[in-house]
Amino acid sequence: MISSVIKKSIWFAWLLIVPVGIWITYQVYPPAQVSIWEVIPFIILMSVVAAMPLVVNNTPIFLIQWVSLAVFLKYGIFIEMVLMQVSVLILLIRIRVPKADVHKFPLNSLMFFFVSLFSGMLFYALGGTHGEQLSSDPYYLFLGAVYGISNFGINTFILVSIQALLFKLEGPYFGKDFIWETVTTLITFPIGFVLYELSKDMGPIALLFVGIPFASLSIILGLYYSSDKVNQFLQSAAEIGHQLAERLKSDDVLDLFVQKLIEMLPVDYAYILDVEEDRELILIHKVEFGEVLDPVSERLEKGKGISGLVWEEKKPVLFHSKKQWKHINSGYIPAGAESILGVPIVRNNQVIGVLVLAANKKRAFEKSQLMIIDILCSHFAVAVENARHHEKTKENSERCALTGLYNYRYFENMLTAEFEKLQFGHRNLLSLILLDIDHFKSVNDTYGHQSGNEILIELGERLRKRIGGIGTVARYGGEEFVILLPETMKGDALKLAEQIRLLIANEPFTLLQSMDEEGKQLLVNITASIGVATAPQDADDSLALIRHADRALYVGAKRSGRNRVAEYVK
Repeated sequence: MISSVIKKSIWFAWLLIVPVGIWITYQVYPPAQVSIWEVIPFIILMSVVAAMPLVVNNTPIFLIQWVSLAVFLKYGIFIEMVLMQVSVLILLIRIRVPKADVHKFPLNSLMFFFVSLFSGMLFYALGGTHGEQLSSDPYYLFLGAVYGISNFGINTFILVSIQALLFKLEGPYFGKDFIWETVTTLITFPIGFVLYELSKDMGPIALLFVGIPFASLSIILGLYYSSDKVNQFLQSAAEIGHQLAERLKSDDVLDLFVQKLIEMLPVDYAYILDVEEDRELILIHKVEFGEVLDPVSERLEKGKGISGLVWEEKKPVLFHSKKQWKHINSGYIPAGAESILGVPIVRNNQVIGVLVLAANKKRAFEKSQLMIIDILCSHFAVAVENARHHEKTKENSERCALTGLYNYRYFENMLTAEFEKLQFGHRNLLSLILLDIDHFKSVNDTYGHQSGNEILIELGERLRKRIGGIGTVARYGGEEFVILLPETMKGDALKLAEQIRLLIANEPFTLLQSMDEEGKQLLVNITASIGVATAPQDADDSLALIRHADRALYVGAKRSGRNRVAEYVK
């Protein structure tokens, strides 16, 4: 991105340099007497070549040097300069430069003006003249090679300078696009000499003998690059699939999936929508310009918007510009988006979600990429399902099936980990609250075990809400509950324990499955005895902390009359 001041400066520089520079070139290096009808075939050939660019790493490469070499050797610098300006214009129109980048027209015109000027001046400075016979003068052949090499070298130098100084791009500057341009230039460079020699002997008909094979070569190179790019995408898709399968959390799978898509494609916006109960689409993941945002959006029905269309038809869609999709109610798609790629996420022949990628640039995505994204969506669907199964299994192994709180096994592991932090100085304090419901057996005997379970469930919910994020609540066994409070002093733990005791004793519990004589749901009052211990002052290890909290519970609270809080005292 460059500022509007620089864009205006580029236009000003073009107006100041190019028109005047071409006129001066005409005066200093006047072309030989030549008919316009003789030049028209070269204009057509250069226009066709410019309209068939090879796009590598989003950089258009048009194989024009061999034609410009023949034109220069035959007609001189002025004709070559004018034809190159026309070719650059056709190239930029062909690749559909957006309005925001319209400054690229004068910028590229300036660049190729200087390329033509400097390489031509070097040719003339070494004693070269246009129109000579290559076969009769080897030195002229050498000068032609110097012209071609200097043309390519000056072009590369100016291009790198623009990237570094104007666009502030950091290297590497010599990527795959540079390699392809170098190789194709070396391949096509000799064709320029052949075209020049044939045109001297055969006239315009020589352009057919050279142009048709070159067109075939351009098509072959384009197909080769496309197949090579597809193969690379397929390899990347396989690697990403393996990486997704290694993730054991569904959120990690989702984050990695979107991250890899943004790395592979020119994505400005990425959205993942989940199909809820086969009725609605819900936005669950939203990334704009690399930043993860809160996925807030209206729910979409099947057939509504781009996502709903993908869901309904179970087929991917590709739009190259806003004109193609603006009539569709797109919902969450930003106004600045142009290109859109939507792919259904399918599992067991059912659409379970929709992926939507968007870019501000027109024609940012290719049809060949649909296949790659479709494959990745299949990997993603399997990986998410496996991760969710793993999370469910892990949750079942860590949670109490009745209350939903953590179970004894998870709590013991967590307590051990917290004690290690305490021993290594990563924690200063660790308080533990152990709670036991008073006379719970009589509750079961009076109202039944189902009612007892209802009390345990409601008590677990009360404890979860009261503790929140300051600690961890677990069901320790039977009617016992335990609360672990990192970095909490014993005095604060005792205050919290007293609040919990009152929360239990002062608010009756509802028995949903039992009715009183008036047909209303029964309310039962219960109490709890609580013991508190704190490390390191009360215990040197995790088992001692539990044992001392348990001692405080039974000796200090139960034996003293129940419905009270007691602390461990050495």
